[in-house]
Amino acid sequence: MPRRKVYLTDKDLRKLKRLIGHNHEGRDMQPLLDGLDRATVVPEELIPPTVVTMNSKVRFMNLNSHEESEATVVYPEHADEGKGRVSILAPVGMALLGLSVGDTVAWPLPAGGTKNLRILKVLYQPEAEGNWDL
Repeated sequence: MPRRKVYLTDKDLRKLKRLIGHNHEGRDMQPLLDGLDRATVVPEELIPPTVVTMNSKVRFMNLNSHEESEATVVYPEHADEGKGRVSILAPVGMALLGLSVGDTVAWPLPAGGTKNLRILKVLYQPEAEGNWDL
């Protein structure tokens, strides 16, 4: 799969850099750091509505199983798997952030193998709705 282009809002980038600066129980932050390093940073008012930003709700397909799922990418303190609120520190949260509708991403699973996802739709994006305080 080709390397995807990652888009982040300037606000999300600042908040994520602060988050990385804290100790997170030995979590591997390298995938998130890599994503931030190669991101194209866009002012929050100019981010396209088809991009997954923090607090966005997204529908995606697991290309391995063809199952569709929905998730909201959130900061760790707001994560609740039962409600579909996935932490940015979880592998799927890191993988989805910055993707656009139609993009695909692959990442290795801890037990072996690879998971492949395609973004189908951004159901909610705070910036598109004018919610600047999330």
